[in-house]
Parts: sequence; structure tokens; C-alpha cells
Amino acid sequence: MNDNQIDWRETVETLLARSKRSFVPIDKSFVQLPRGNEERNSVLARFIRNGDLRGLKAYLLIAASTSSSDENGEWYTTLPLQTWARAFGCFQHAGIDSGKAAATKILSRLQQRKLIKRERSGSGREVKVRLLSQDGSGGPYQRPRQRFLRLSYEFWRTGLDEEISLPALAMLLVVLGEKSYCRLPSERMPEWYGWSADTAERGLHELVERGLVSRISESISTPLSPTGFSKVNTYTVLPPFDRESLNSSRRRRDMTEVKANE
Repeated sequence: MNDNQIDWRETVETLLARSKRSFVPIDKSFVQLPRGNEERNSVLARFIRNGDLRGLKAYLLIAASTSSSDENGEWYTTLPLQTWARAFGCFQHAGIDSGKAAATKILSRLQQRKLIKRERSGSGREVKVRLLSQDGSGGPYQRPRQRFLRLSYEFWRTGLDEEISLPALAMLLVVLGEKSYCRLPSERMPEWYGWSADTAERGLHELVERGLVSRISESISTPLSPTGFSKVNTYTVLPPFDRESLNSSRRRRDMTEVKANE
């Protein structure tokens, strides 16, 4: 439903472009807590258990739009509520009031999960959304520097964000945080990430079908199994989400900035 607004994709693209990056860095603690914790599953599992695809996509966009801190070390983006709602796609099938109400609910859920702090700004029409620690602890946000994954802006620019399912998005974040070639035994998903083997398998199947991830099946020796062999799958990310595509995109952006400053 338009209601005399620009297309919501234009708002998304403007947020991405002004960040002057080609990807959003996500700390791996958002997906899985480090070894040594009693439980490895982290805040991402809460999105899965609650079926909150809209909330997860909104959070990723907020993280993408917040690319630098202020003089006090706070990381935030301030926009009118209506603009947040449009960026989240809340007006696609709703009017102004309903869309703004939907955006408010999304932000409330993210705040309940201790990923953001929301507050009114200026005249009260603008909403300041401040990032908190990506492990869901409620601590201050810090730019990821060591254990982090990179989600390419092609996620939005190709329209994948409108098509992908929640299981597939969750498993995309998992694979992005692993080594180039990784084995992800589905029976370990509840222990490692906090969602079911079936959810993981459905997500990985969709990623393979979409050509976003490759899967290589092979047999390995397991002498104590009935046949002495077991089938394992190895996964790797494909363009445009792979490491080389991201590095190439950054080089192109850097060259463009250099030419613009000449």
C-alpha cells in the first residue's frame, strides 16, 4: 500500500549506500556463543523459536545502517518512525498507522532481546535506535573485529531478503561464520545453535537450491557403523556472498572513492 510514499526499496538502498560499506559485520556471538559457555546457542535461536523472520531482517538492516559511532562511543541510527516502518517493508500490505504500529512491535521485540535500545529523539517523531552487544547480553555494542561474519549487501540489493525463509537465513548466517568448507551435521544443530535438525536441513536445502551454497557429499570411514562408512556433507558459500566476492567489492569501492577524491 503506497499512501504517497516512495518505494520502500529506495529507503533500504539509501541506508546501505550511506554506510559506505559493502557488507554488514555480525559478531559470531549473535549466532553461537564461544566455547566455554554452558550453552552454545545464542540470540539467533530466539528468532527461530519465535518464527520472527521480519524481526531478524529488521535487525540486520539496523546493523547495516549503523556504520560508525558518535563521540561517546554509541552506535545508533535516528529516523522518523514512518521511515523505519518503510525500511522494514511494513507498508507493503498496510496503511500508515498499521505500518507504524508494526514497526513499533518489531523494535520492541528487538529491545526485549537486548539487541537494541530504542528512544524518542528531537520532537518525538524520530526514533533513535542504538545497537547493543550482539550476543544479547545487553552490554554496549562494539565493532566486531575478530570473530565475525560478513553479510553482503547483495542480500538486499538482489531482493533475496524478500524471498528467503527463516531457516535458510539462519543457516546462511551459520555458513558465513564457518571456514570456507564446513561440515554441519544436522544432529548437532540443537546443541550447537539451538534449533532443530529439521530446521537446519530445510534451510541448507533452500540455500543449495537457490545457488547460494554448494554441497559436496562424500563417504568417510566409520568402522563402528553398520556399513563401516557414513555420508557427510561439506558446504561452502558461493558468489555473491563468498569471501572473494566481498573482497572484490571492497576493492572496487575503494577505487571509486580514490577517483572521486582526485
